[in-house]
Amino acid sequence: MIDTQSYFKGRDIKYAEEMTSDILRNSEITVARVNQLLERAGRSDIHTINSGWRPQGVNDATANAAKGSKHLSAEACDLPDADRSLCSWAVDNLDVLEEIGLWIEDPRWTPTWLHVQIVPPKSGKRVFIPSTAPASDPNFPVTWA
Repeated sequence: MIDTQSYFKGRDIKYAEEMTSDILRNSEITVARVNQLLERAGRSDIHTINSGWRPQGVNDATANAAKGSKHLSAEACDLPDADRSLCSWAVDNLDVLEEIGLWIEDPRWTPTWLHVQIVPPKSGKRVFIPSTAPASDPNFPVTWA
């Protein structure tokens, strides 16, 4: 399980001038839904994240980050997944993601993490392709299409 302190990684203090009530509210929803995901997936071993809220300057300095990233509004979280087991669980349990209210980036584009967000992408698809760049892990099995 994660908490808001691990979600913010100190950025709520370092970039306090960018913190808004909307970001705080979104972060609470994101953390709660991520914890529901971890519980349903049986992943009590995950206590850290790769990326949570990103202030503008952090997002701008993050490789391959979208200009309109949901990390900017605290509506997204990247969970560590080096062995791909969490991504595999997620794509095999899209009904659970729907119940929780989460959407994920196509794991072929997230080779060592699982990106989840609390709002639907423009496509509305539960599993979405985040960019036109080539997939980083093109061999991840597609089971949801």
